[in-house]
Amino acid sequence: MVSSQLTGLTKGRTCKTFDPKFLFPPLGAVAPEQVELDFSDVFGPLPVQASIEVNCGELDSTVSAAGASELIYDEPAIVYSRSHSLFGPSSCVSQSLKLSKLTLRETGDSVDIIECVKEETINEVEEHSFGDGGDEKSPRDVNGDHSKVGSIGIEDFEVLKVVGQGAFGKVYQVRKKGTPEIYAMKVMRKDKIMEKNHAEYMKAERDILTKVDHPFIVQLKYSFQTKYRLYLVLDFINGGHLFFQLYHHGLFREDLARLYTAEIVSAVSHLHANGIMHRDLKPENILLDADGYAMLTDFGLAKQFDENTRSNSLCGTVEYMSPEIITGKGHDKAADWWSVGILLYEMLTGKPPFIGGNREKIQQKIVKERIKLPTFLSGEAHSLLKGLLHKDVSKRLGSGPTGSEEIKRHKWFKPINWKKLEAREIQPCFRPEVAGKHCIANFDKQWTNMPVSFSPASSPKTNVNPFTDFTYIRPVTPFPSE
Repeated sequence: MVSSQLTGLTKGRTCKTFDPKFLFPPLGAVAPEQVELDFSDVFGPLPVQASIEVNCGELDSTVSAAGASELIYDEPAIVYSRSHSLFGPSSCVSQSLKLSKLTLRETGDSVDIIECVKEETINEVEEHSFGDGGDEKSPRDVNGDHSKVGSIGIEDFEVLKVVGQGAFGKVYQVRKKGTPEIYAMKVMRKDKIMEKNHAEYMKAERDILTKVDHPFIVQLKYSFQTKYRLYLVLDFINGGHLFFQLYHHGLFREDLARLYTAEIVSAVSHLHANGIMHRDLKPENILLDADGYAMLTDFGLAKQFDENTRSNSLCGTVEYMSPEIITGKGHDKAADWWSVGILLYEMLTGKPPFIGGNREKIQQKIVKERIKLPTFLSGEAHSLLKGLLHKDVSKRLGSGPTGSEEIKRHKWFKPINWKKLEAREIQPCFRPEVAGKHCIANFDKQWTNMPVSFSPASSPKTNVNPFTDFTYIRPVTPFPSE
């Protein structure tokens, strides 16, 4: 869960940025169909259109005549201010929808403000990590792994740039020494994790990442720990996240949104087949690789489940939470399909369907309000959105006996060959500007301009290390024999 508020591409970046002439006309302008523009089949402005009000919570999803005459907005109302990922007890919304007061832990997109007189370099901090309060001759964590187990540790990596920051630490671009390989290293402070009682979630994230292997899910390559920190070393995906592209382009035309959504559906289907719920699907957690494929990341709120149990936690990002999460009725994997529906709606319109006001008001809208579907969307898109955003879990698309297959067979996905998609044989019609493995042009400058250093961390307030057996090295995949 990495904070990614964007300030836009600037000339100071190391790689070329988008040329505005390749995007779309000024906001509010309608591009005539006969005008040929580069990427005209990919990005486009939102014309002034009426919206259709749909009740996705009743048996008969009717179209409101009054809603059909109501303008949704005058121009693409792109959301620049993003909510944080949350985790807390269920809110158990009452019938009056007066939400109980909760202490919600902001587990992502929040910046730890650390007051210190002097920042220490990585090497200095790691020397302290090995030596402070421990036996320098035997660099072993408190009742845990060795600082370097299975021949992997912090000394095996050269840190190049800061590329993000979250609740428990930073994300760095790193190079594995002695190789040209570039990775993303997620560094989390143990004291912060323990302070917020999130040890189980950090372990779950690591465990889940070791079990998934899918063409549209970011892979964990290594994990290890020192006395003060946890480290996850992952694929470095440098095409920017989906929010980055939405921020700069406004919205996607249906062909591109269909491809991204299909890739997300494929990834989520893989998770569900392996008994995993993601629970925090949003544009910030969908990355684009250099070839233009969507890659699902950030499993900090993911949970392993079985078909007969439900979770009662209030978790996720408010705008993407399903009604059953908010009301505390218990949720299962169907909550992910609701979030996929919100993602698709945002890709096609430039904003989530339920926004405005404080957290409580947004939650009330999700539970009570009807969704408004812009009339410029195709009938097939309307049908899919209504199916995914059904407030009744039992009627939501993907909740039936065939699970994700009923989503894949939906008529909006008719152009998709799922086997070719998962073999990455369908070429995206848009590729981000990426000038090689080291390119950081698609990361926010507020992060990439940061000094490469770790903030001082205090020793976790426990004599027992909850992160035993944390170290992991992904096995090398053998080449198939001819």
